[in-house]
Amino acid sequence: MWMCTFGDLMSLLLCFFVLLLSFSEIDRQKYKQVAGSMEKAFGMQRKKNVSESPRHGLKMIAKDFDQEAIATRVKEFIGRELEENFDELYGRIENDIEIEAGNNRVVIRMMGESTFDSGKAEIKTELKPLILRIGQILTSETAGDIVIAGHTDDVPVRGGPFQSNLKLSIARAATVAQFLLDQSAIDPKRVATMGFGEFRPIADNLTAEGRRKNRRVEIVVGTLPRRPDMSRSK
Repeated sequence: MWMCTFGDLMSLLLCFFVLLLSFSEIDRQKYKQVAGSMEKAFGMQRKKNVSESPRHGLKMIAKDFDQEAIATRVKEFIGRELEENFDELYGRIENDIEIEAGNNRVVIRMMGESTFDSGKAEIKTELKPLILRIGQILTSETAGDIVIAGHTDDVPVRGGPFQSNLKLSIARAATVAQFLLDQSAIDPKRVATMGFGEFRPIADNLTAEGRRKNRRVEIVVGTLPRRPDMSRSK
């Protein structure tokens, strides 16, 4: 009995290997024609080839993770520099400066009247050394685009050279950008300016505190392609 079973098994294996051999020698063009006919007959949809391999996907994830780490380190470095080298000034305006890291970028946010007097676009004299230090750090420790964006609250502009909050926000962003270009070694090709007026608030304009937060200039550094050396101290 077992000999019969063994013989059947060997016959099946022989047929299997013959079938494999026939597949290996089949004409490629004929195989495509047969496969296409079967797809049409059974209503099958042709699958698209995946352009990127899983290995490439893992590399992209690792790259994003690395950029997040760089953004966090730049944030910590700037915060430490401001605290150590601008102790008195930073103590007065600490609540008006925020540094955030996330989404592969660093955001330096200067709010309220810390940088500009109400309705004006001239940088306060006492803030210039601090902004210059930020520019030096961004020059030496990052290599991405630097977007300087101006924002205001929703209180209409009254008097002065600016007819609207939008124009005021554009002027403030341009002033900060020009100061950094004049005083630091930032590549002009990295710098862009934007003004949003009151149209992108981060807080409620119904309160004085909310309006203070909305009056701000943001220095946004994105696309950080290289790891900075944070061990250096300027």
